[in-house]
Amino acid sequence: MSFVRRNLVLLLGLLVLVYMYIPNVIVALMSFNDSSHARNLYRFQSFTWDNWLHPCRPDGMCAAVGKSVEIGLLATLVATVLGTLAAFALVRHRFHGRGSMNIVLFLPMASPEIVMGSSLLALFVATGFGGRLGFWTILIAHVMFCLSFVVITVRSRLAGLDANLEQAAMDLYATEFQTFWRVTFPLVFPGILGAALLAFSLSFDDFIITNLNAGQTVTFPMFVWGAAQRGVPMQVNVVGTVMFLIAIAVVVSGEVLSRRRAKGLVA
Repeated sequence: MSFVRRNLVLLLGLLVLVYMYIPNVIVALMSFNDSSHARNLYRFQSFTWDNWLHPCRPDGMCAAVGKSVEIGLLATLVATVLGTLAAFALVRHRFHGRGSMNIVLFLPMASPEIVMGSSLLALFVATGFGGRLGFWTILIAHVMFCLSFVVITVRSRLAGLDANLEQAAMDLYATEFQTFWRVTFPLVFPGILGAALLAFSLSFDDFIITNLNAGQTVTFPMFVWGAAQRGVPMQVNVVGTVMFLIAIAVVVSGEVLSRRRAKGLVA
């Protein structure tokens, strides 16, 4: 019992992590499930590599995944650039209406997706895009709701940045650009990377806003929703597992690089 009392916080943290990752473990397990002769798709029947060897077997699934990845990358790029610039402006500069901007930025995060999706649809129809819903309307919608998350994430990182580090660099005759590139940007980069990963994940798995503004374009969540009417193919679990592993690889790589950089500075 003394061990439990000494490590209670650690044990609770591990239990929370296990609880959070149980769905991911189940998805990875079901990606090896042979459900070709099963009525209940989410009851494990037998082990097979067939789902991984033929991930595009359901017609249109890989095209939908590619469309979601394309939209997600573009939306992440635009939202990250604009959101980072907005975060720097909010933290580093004083201007009229700066306080109101915090409320405006928070509203897209607090609004239900059905409200935002229907509002964007009404906007596109009013501006003449009602008959041209598709890739570009989805992209615009995704940039709009990802932007708030990026601004808030990067702003939190900037708010905790020690200004003395930048002042010390300038005292050592560094220019403003050198100070930004050699000091400010490396310190803010983890926040920017985290914001970009968050934006991509939000864009990739969004369904409600996308469904209202997609037209004839089919993204991966829309494909899964349509396939669910007949039975979700196990290849969907393959895609989910791959995306999860990629996310882990990116996070681990970023952590390793940051630790190596920190050791190099200490040395």
